[in-house]
Amino acid sequence: MAATAAAAAGTDQGGTMSIIVKVSDLKYRYPRAVATREEPKFAGLPDPAPFNRHDLYEILPMVSAVMDELESDDGEVLHLIEDVLNEMPGFITTRGDVFDYLQGSARECLRR
Repeated sequence: MAATAAAAAGTDQGGTMSIIVKVSDLKYRYPRAVATREEPKFAGLPDPAPFNRHDLYEILPMVSAVMDELESDDGEVLHLIEDVLNEMPGFITTRGDVFDYLQGSARECLRR
């Protein structure tokens, strides 16, 4: 893993990269919605459930999935994803749409 790596990387049984982002990896601090902590979170597409952008327990699996999609364990990429998340338009509300927006925006930024 590179010196700038922010997340633990492993492989799943299919041999694909599996990124696990930890709270200490994040650039920003986020509130924790303890009341909904045990409810199912983003696990892949499609996911029409609403995304709470102000809940650490929603953010961690989302940014982990985006990092997986980008096949990156680079801390700078993680922080870019957080910046995009925090500037994301309010009309993007479902988990599926948030995932698509974050990975699409990150790819676009990384091309530059």
